[in-house]
Amino acid sequence: MKQIHYQEKEQFKNLFEQEKVGRVEDRFKILEIFLKYESHLTVSELDQLLRKNNLIFEENFIRDTLRLMCRFGFAQKISFNGEGIRYEHRHLGQHHDHMICTKCGKIVEFKDERLENNQIEIAMAHGFHMLQHKMEIYGICEDCRKEHVRQMPLSMAKPGEKLVIRDFSGGSTARMRLLSMGLRIGDRIEVVTNQGTGQLVVALDFNRYVIGRGMAEKIMVSPAEGQ
Repeated sequence: MKQIHYQEKEQFKNLFEQEKVGRVEDRFKILEIFLKYESHLTVSELDQLLRKNNLIFEENFIRDTLRLMCRFGFAQKISFNGEGIRYEHRHLGQHHDHMICTKCGKIVEFKDERLENNQIEIAMAHGFHMLQHKMEIYGICEDCRKEHVRQMPLSMAKPGEKLVIRDFSGGSTARMRLLSMGLRIGDRIEVVTNQGTGQLVVALDFNRYVIGRGMAEKIMVSPAEGQ
């Protein structure tokens, strides 16, 4: 990795000077921090890392430098689940995909040659010449799963989670309402939608159930086996 970073820095200087880009030395300092952390950064996060290293630049200058880094192939824009633009180091000749934890936001890069080859074969089988692709897997990371084993209110669950109803903390009236909807303790459900406020939707046996926020806070669930 150190050798790759050294080559990137040399190419960065040469290209930026060749294209007569202003403030090359300042932009080079931004590149160094960007490469040092090898992460998926927003402009604001990169600004914080620069300040941590006693480097203070205008946010617009940082943004413009990232734009140029994308233009010359040192970085690329990414957006996960429509949650804003991030930037990552673009490794020439290398491709990787991402797993994103929907609970803590952790991003894990991975590469699988079998997956790469399968995608090429599938494209060829359909007469398609693949130029580029990306895969994003959304789920719960190992650390969050460890925290997640204990029971929690349904209101805290994420879309796509498969859960088992373990208990119900409401009174008898609310419990009867739950039963009248067709949901019982021990049922395995899947969270279809949960926007963090208002109603959420769960599925059971191909049926959808709309549950109010107050009710969802009383339904205690835990991850289903095989989740």
